[in-house]
Order: sequence, then C-alpha cells, then structure tokens
Amino acid sequence: MNLEEKLNKLEEIITGYGQMIVALSGGVDSTFLLTFAAEKFAEAGCPDNVAAITAVGPQFAEDESGFAERLCESLSVSHKKLDASHIIEQIKENPSDRCYHCKKALFSEMKAKADLVGSVLADGTNLDDLDDYRPGYKAIQELGVASPLKEAGLTKADIRQALAMTGIREASDKAEMPAFACLMTRIPFGEEITETKLRMIYAAEEYLKQRGFTQVRVRCHETAGGYLARIELNRDEMDRLNEIAAECEADFKGIGFRFVTLDLGGYEKGKMNAL
Repeated sequence: MNLEEKLNKLEEIITGYGQMIVALSGGVDSTFLLTFAAEKFAEAGCPDNVAAITAVGPQFAEDESGFAERLCESLSVSHKKLDASHIIEQIKENPSDRCYHCKKALFSEMKAKADLVGSVLADGTNLDDLDDYRPGYKAIQELGVASPLKEAGLTKADIRQALAMTGIREASDKAEMPAFACLMTRIPFGEEITETKLRMIYAAEEYLKQRGFTQVRVRCHETAGGYLARIELNRDEMDRLNEIAAECEADFKGIGFRFVTLDLGGYEKGKMNAL
C-alpha cells in the first residue's frame, strides 16, 4: 500500500473506535496519531471523542511531556497527566524484561481510565517497532491496547512524512526531530534504576542538545570509581564534541558523573538491547 492508502485505512480504524484516548509520550509516533485522530474526529463532527493521557515522572524527559501539553492545547484536545514515578521502585532491579513490567503497570492504569469513560486506549507502536527487542509490546497486547499505526501498516518513515504534511505547526515541526525513548533505556540491564541516575542522564542529554547535537544518548554505567557517562552521537557530529571535550567533561562531573567517554560506534537504535 502507498501512504495515502495506509492513511485511509488508519482513518477507518480510529473512527471505528467511536471514542479513543491516545497514550501521548510526546514522541513522533504518538504525536502523529493524536494529530491525525483529532483532525478526523473533528471532520466527523465529534471533536470531543478523542483525548490524550501522558505519563510523567523522572523516567520521562520533561521537554517531551511539556511538548505533549502544548500539542494538546494547539489541537484543543483534553489532556490528562498520569504520575508514574512509583513504577521506578517496582522495577528498580532493572531485569532484561524491564520494559514489559513497566508497560504492564503503566498501561494498566491508563487502560482503567480509558475503560471508565468508554474509550479505546491507543498507543503509537508502528510497523518498524517490531524489528527490535520490545518486551513492552507484549504487555500492550495482553492489556488489549490498540496500536492503530501498526495495524494500518505505517512505518516510521511514513509517519514522519505524514506528520510533516499536517497544518499544525506544533506537530509538523516534530517530524524532523530525532527519535527519543524512556530514560531508563540508558541504564544497562541489571544495574539499579534510581531517580538520581535518571536526573543525571536527562541533565547530560539536555546539555548536549543545547549545544546543537541532534541524536543524543548518554548511557549511565556503574564502575568501582563512580558513574561513567558513555555518550552516543551521530557519527557526523562526533568530531565536534572534541572541540568542547574539556568543558563537557567538567560539566558532566558537575552533574554527578565520575568518568566521561565517547562511544566510537556512534548512536545506534536499540544498542543497549545487545547486552
């Protein structure tokens, strides 16, 4: 199917729900899903039949949740926040199926709220997500959460293309932004998840993004001497880090890291899953 055919199928799927709540992370996929759904429900004369819910807590980047709030305002969509801080304690031992337990707890709470108002809870899983290690998707399936983007056959490239064509600036600007993920993915399996680590990771990534680096990951590793920051960047931006290496090391130490390194392999989606 071409993109137009996929979007027609997506419209058929979501309008068939009657009412829906989008699990809005503030990332590219859920941003597109909400924007598209808001447009189609408005065209059908029932704009109030779509709403959004966003999980907040130290494991989620503040700029992503802030974006989610602004997007809902621009779309005139009802938006609720769900405090998910307590989930960190439940999965602090960080097993390899951490994402399963996290999603199960998080989406169980979201699903309960959606069921209460008779809505279908939908997430932003797309077709490309199935190519990576995604234990969280198992939890989503078990709970009966809908994944309309995947069902319509949309890939990440399709979603970025469609998002860029929307007339909502807040949404279309997101099409060019790099992929993001929960901050817990920066901590190797088996190493304890703490709020301190998560806040350090977020501060370090914000530091690099404010200096013009685009695709950024700061992995936090435990060593005998303290926390080690392993920076992943796009290969074409790695040389530029050398220009601010001394400043970066000093500032990362101020954040709480003892050692600062650059991953010579560069950024790679799902790299931590190889562990």
